[in-house]
Amino acid sequence: MQTWSRGLSEYGFINSCLQSLVVDRFGLEVWDQIRFGSAPGVQDTFMTYTVYDDVLTLDLVKEVCSLLDVPADTVLKLFGEHFFSFCKQAGYDTMLRTLGGTLVEFIGNLDALHSYLALSYQEMNAPSFRVETAEDGTMLLHYYSDRKGLHHIVPGIIEAVAKDFFDIKVNMTVLSQSEEDERTGKKEHVVFRVKLINQPNELGEEYFRRMRDKRMSLPVQKNGWDLIREVVLFQGTFTPCYPDKLWIEEKAFCNAFPFHIVFDRNLKVRQTGVNLQKFIPGLLTEDATMDQYFAIIHPQVTFTIESIRKFINSQFILKSYKDTSSPMKLRGQMLWMDSFDCMLYLCSPKLRSLQELQDVGLHLADLAQHDVTRDLVLLNQQRLAEMELTNQLERKKEELRILSRYLEAEKQKTEMLLYAMLPRHIANQLKDGQSVEAGEFEICTILFSDVVTFTNICAACEPIHIVHMLNSMYSKFDRLTNIHDIYKVETIGDAYMVVGGVPVPTPTHANRVANFALGMRIAAREVTNPVTGKPIQIRVGLHTGPVLAGVVGQKMPRYCLFGDTVNTASRMESHGLPDYIHLSTTTYNALKDGGFHIQERGQIEVKGKGHMTTYFLLGNPLVSDDAIMGQNQGMDDIYNQSTNGLKRHKEIVLYCGTFILLFINLSHKQKHQIFNNGHIFNPLNAKFVM
Repeated sequence: MQTWSRGLSEYGFINSCLQSLVVDRFGLEVWDQIRFGSAPGVQDTFMTYTVYDDVLTLDLVKEVCSLLDVPADTVLKLFGEHFFSFCKQAGYDTMLRTLGGTLVEFIGNLDALHSYLALSYQEMNAPSFRVETAEDGTMLLHYYSDRKGLHHIVPGIIEAVAKDFFDIKVNMTVLSQSEEDERTGKKEHVVFRVKLINQPNELGEEYFRRMRDKRMSLPVQKNGWDLIREVVLFQGTFTPCYPDKLWIEEKAFCNAFPFHIVFDRNLKVRQTGVNLQKFIPGLLTEDATMDQYFAIIHPQVTFTIESIRKFINSQFILKSYKDTSSPMKLRGQMLWMDSFDCMLYLCSPKLRSLQELQDVGLHLADLAQHDVTRDLVLLNQQRLAEMELTNQLERKKEELRILSRYLEAEKQKTEMLLYAMLPRHIANQLKDGQSVEAGEFEICTILFSDVVTFTNICAACEPIHIVHMLNSMYSKFDRLTNIHDIYKVETIGDAYMVVGGVPVPTPTHANRVANFALGMRIAAREVTNPVTGKPIQIRVGLHTGPVLAGVVGQKMPRYCLFGDTVNTASRMESHGLPDYIHLSTTTYNALKDGGFHIQERGQIEVKGKGHMTTYFLLGNPLVSDDAIMGQNQGMDDIYNQSTNGLKRHKEIVLYCGTFILLFINLSHKQKHQIFNNGHIFNPLNAKFVM
């Protein structure tokens, strides 16, 4: 990667162009990867009139090169091509087309364009361009910039301009690259050789077709005579005609151009406009020289005739030494007059607004009637107001975007809190203003648990210790509900209630709740009893059956379960033993073919239920404790396998039943033939095999 200069600033327009290049050429995913991964903190959009540090732009370019594994010169050239298109799309198309009728004229007026844009973009630090012809007749383009290493952008721009505006193809190569040695104030000086690859030089049918297509594509249509005129001018047949003598009086010239200066090779002032005499009276004193009253601001060259003639096609900006607080700036062109051996500086005040006009002590009446500076000041005053309004709108838009992002984050937090209280689809219905009807679930498994000797613990401890113990325990239990995808109904004191198969029915509801119960027992051993300092013990009870479920209440609504299944599950917990998982008969029937290790407890007297045969769940040999706690294999895969096993079991039972019915209806002879021939029914394959 090249060494790029830092410490400069540029407007958001450049960063927006870079963002557009990455999105258009490489996709939005690449830009997001750069923003969120490689260069975190980069905002979504850049404000056009806001000044950003060069460091941000250069870092973005480096990240693009690194991420795409593309050389820097390739990316910069692509940026140059895209920058030209981006400027046209931003509304500068007509302005760019009017810079010159040839590529040389276009490049020669780029500095003038930058000077105009500087009226709106005060902090703009634009490069400078100069065109000259080499000894072999080829075009040499001199590029001066304060930003080192970015010269590869220039071929991308110039080649795109030549192809689009002038229908020619050029090839640019670097002849030399060095530290600036012409005292232009720029840090880098690069010389390009511009070679024309194809240039139409004959009035052929193909050329006329291209000119016609180009004319049709322009926003302003031209008639046939305008097209012929363009062809004649392009062929270089026009020759200007000059008068034998200049038909203008000296007085009229000084009044018509009130801000002109004529000075000789020694910089001695020979002639000035009337208004320059008015505001800088010392110019006409004997032996007054230009460098005594003015400094060259642009291009930053030494104040000598030789340096000025080298940049004769550039726009010159001079600043007076009259008043350091509000010095007058002049902007115009230099013209060398061989016959007089003098330089004519035809200029006008450089002003951005009416305020600057007042600061330097001028009025609109001091500007010549033909001077467009009069209109420019008034128009730019309006444009500055529009820019300020646009800047305010962009800032408000950015503030709204940030607030919207914060609002979305807060909304997600609120939704997470809501989803923790209610099932997701129930919560979404309530958010949409829909009424939630109570639903019947034919089969589900409910679990209750409590802490053994919880009353004694509360009597012997401070309330804060109880809160810490329950929070530690419930946090572990809540994590297990996500692992086994079951719904936490509520907690009351030390009682914890969950359900499987509600609100989303699943055939593995009993397996999920059973594995959750085993995980609860493991997690409880990690919670310390604040009285004894030993792990706490819990009782767990499970029951399987039908329930009715629905949302109850309007203030702090809860999703509640109703039915005898809830009561029975609570009795299983209250009649259980410490550190045991107590199962009802229906839950046992749902788990007995699932590979669980279950021990029969026998018949016990259950309050309100009479005698019931119950069981203890001891473990699950098919699943490790780490899997139950969600530390390795995903439980979803295990439950999917269980679901497939249940389906397979049902198919086997169906096939076996079908076989028995068919076998019963066979005659004694047919049955004897089946066994004698060795046909055996294999229920595992669900088909007859030999």
